[in-house]
Amino acid sequence: MAVTARKRIWGWFFFFWAGQPYFTLLLTFIFGPYIASLYPKGSEAQTVWGNVNTAAGLVVAVAAPFLGAIADKAGGKIRFIFVFSLCYVIGSGALWYSAPASFNIWFVSIFFALGLIATELAGMFANAMLPELGPKESLGRISGSGWAFGYVGGVIALILMLALFVEQPSGLTLLGHPPALGLDAASREGTRFVGPFTAIWYAIFIIPFYLWSREPAGAPRTSIGTALASAWPELRATLADLPRQPELSRYLVASMLYRDALNGMFVFGGIYATGVLGLSTVDIGIFGIIAAVSGAIFAWAGGKADSAFGPKPVINTCLVILALAAVALLSVTDRTVFGADLGPAGPRIAFDLIGAVIGAGAGTVQAASRTLMVHLSEPDKMTESFGLYQLAGNATTFIAPFFVSIATAASGSQQIGIVPVILLFMLGLWLLRRVPNFPAPSKGAI
Repeated sequence: MAVTARKRIWGWFFFFWAGQPYFTLLLTFIFGPYIASLYPKGSEAQTVWGNVNTAAGLVVAVAAPFLGAIADKAGGKIRFIFVFSLCYVIGSGALWYSAPASFNIWFVSIFFALGLIATELAGMFANAMLPELGPKESLGRISGSGWAFGYVGGVIALILMLALFVEQPSGLTLLGHPPALGLDAASREGTRFVGPFTAIWYAIFIIPFYLWSREPAGAPRTSIGTALASAWPELRATLADLPRQPELSRYLVASMLYRDALNGMFVFGGIYATGVLGLSTVDIGIFGIIAAVSGAIFAWAGGKADSAFGPKPVINTCLVILALAAVALLSVTDRTVFGADLGPAGPRIAFDLIGAVIGAGAGTVQAASRTLMVHLSEPDKMTESFGLYQLAGNATTFIAPFFVSIATAASGSQQIGIVPVILLFMLGLWLLRRVPNFPAPSKGAI
């Protein structure tokens, strides 16, 4: 049976629906804060978790452009995604073995990093499929809608975890029942089930992607060995040629900085809430739902704006909003916001509102950034270009975690630890000044 263009788009959307829980559940709102809760000092957890994410980011940075060059030669992006899908499932599923009584930070770090590396690299190949899904004037809407659909998947997965599995201090879930499936609240089995849950979610919802996704007719089909032999010389030539492509070079550096700042907010958001506000995993999960719902709505709307006005104005607006949100976050303590004593409830409300703003900016800026990368890339080197984009996002992905870790350790303050994130957003915005926009007329909804 022939696969229609619309089904191909929906298959691509399901990749992000399947993969989003790694970021929503594991990296930010459930597993990250769970790790923080095992450490007596929140700043110590922030430092350790920063180092884990730094190591994973460096692996992605080295591997992404090389794998992209191989895929452009050998074709078969979907087979690469399949390999990394297996690593995703193994890495997330193994996080079940993180019980407080026998917690081993090295074991947990290795498998968490495996899954994170896998989802980043699989995402690189999926992003490189974007220009195959429609004409350029439609890519902003497709990209934004895909990001929004992924966020919706993350929200639903988060709600299910909070309602059925994650235990509150009382030992009951958000619905007031013991964790489902007979899981033991005392040993945090409900919370630890987030690992297997993420693996199962991915294994089920990636199926439409494999059923409906197709690579264009006439795509290259050489052997992996042949592609491997020629990938490094071609990649080296591409890197050497970057100075003669100033627009692409400026964009890669700018996006490197602001995406690193965004990564810092994702990595440390839940840990920050645990250490500064004393929020429970369930509280942080509710915050995550608010942020993800906001992200889905604004990523979809931002995709429409992208197709109407081009991606650059969308990116610029989001960076200003995200920097201001980080400043606001810096002002929140357990009782005050911008120095005003709001009592115990006020900072929590402010934190949720800031989360909604961060969610709105984060989804929109990432979707628009993906679109701008398509416009700046050569069509026959799309996967390699997204490998460079991944390199730009991950070669220095250690910058935010590293400087947040350093600032936090030096000051002993999680608030001061957020300052490097603000500076990275502003540097990225400044460097975007000389990157061109690609306005395109809107031609109706998908």
